[in-house]
Amino acid sequence: MPGNSFGKIFKFSTWGESHGPAIGCTIDGIPSKIKIKEKEIQFFLNQRRPGSSKFVTQRKEKDKVKILSGVFNNYTTGTPISFIIYNEDQKSKDYEKIKNKFRPGHADYTYQKKYGIRDYRGGGRSSARETAMRVVAGAIARKILSSQLGKTFLIRGALIQMGSLHINRDNWDWNFTKKNSFWCPDKNMVKIWENYLMQIRKNGSSVGAIIELEASGIPAGLGEPVYDKLDADLAKALISINAVKGVEIGNGFRSVTESGISNVDEMRIQNGKPIFLSNNNGGILGGITTGQDIVVRFCVKPTSSIISAKKTINTHLEETTISTKGRHDPCVGIRAVPVGEAMMATTLADHCLRYL
Repeated sequence: MPGNSFGKIFKFSTWGESHGPAIGCTIDGIPSKIKIKEKEIQFFLNQRRPGSSKFVTQRKEKDKVKILSGVFNNYTTGTPISFIIYNEDQKSKDYEKIKNKFRPGHADYTYQKKYGIRDYRGGGRSSARETAMRVVAGAIARKILSSQLGKTFLIRGALIQMGSLHINRDNWDWNFTKKNSFWCPDKNMVKIWENYLMQIRKNGSSVGAIIELEASGIPAGLGEPVYDKLDADLAKALISINAVKGVEIGNGFRSVTESGISNVDEMRIQNGKPIFLSNNNGGILGGITTGQDIVVRFCVKPTSSIISAKKTINTHLEETTISTKGRHDPCVGIRAVPVGEAMMATTLADHCLRYL
């Protein structure tokens, strides 16, 4: 099974299954003498950790990361860094009754067709449990970016739409994203989303979301045409996250409704330096950074594991129905925010090591 690695210079490979004994990651291409402590990585893992609020899966995992190699006296040695996180709260019995059924919307059917075998316990390798390792890689990538780009570098994310309910962008407050369970930048939407999500869960269903990411302090000139465009790699990074079905850069799909007059980012000179009067292209032109903030959005589909009975087939090619019980996110987009930040960080770190 190839396809378990991401990146060219900053390259990480993950392993493990949702209900296996552990999950892990090996990262190569890390420069030496970068200061790293486990608690710094743990900070980001805690943002993604299951059971962190009543609005996410209630699987209780500490997600305690342990560094196995590549770090000596809190500094990178330039050799591969390996990490491990032990799974502690698997409940595989939840899947015994449905092990021969394909969950609609999941990778059960495609894994079975491709490999002739699958780990039915929580989806095995296709589970979003794997994304914990992406967050580890993202934490290391942030350290590299900070060392190369300085204190002005920053990556942050926000959930801007849940189902059909979207924020009012006039109320945007980045500081507020850290003060609620949804990474919501609009304080007026939190209670609305709480009530909405509780009703969704009560109905035995789930809902999707849109997440917006922003990277600031990125210099002009990062990225490489034609097939190594930064926005192309960002799109690949984000759509590789479980349940992600769409990615847009800058105005993205909304640019279709604009005219050439309104969508271009006009330029002027200020204090002897070029500036842009808008950022409709999300800080990337021709696959290369302009020096503006990089703005990316991605959408996450509703969680496919729901209690409501749905039509499906089983491994004997018989028609049946399925109801997936257990501990599942009613909106997986909530915990996708720190994962999206991590994938943006790994992509930017890889390009920095390639081209700066």
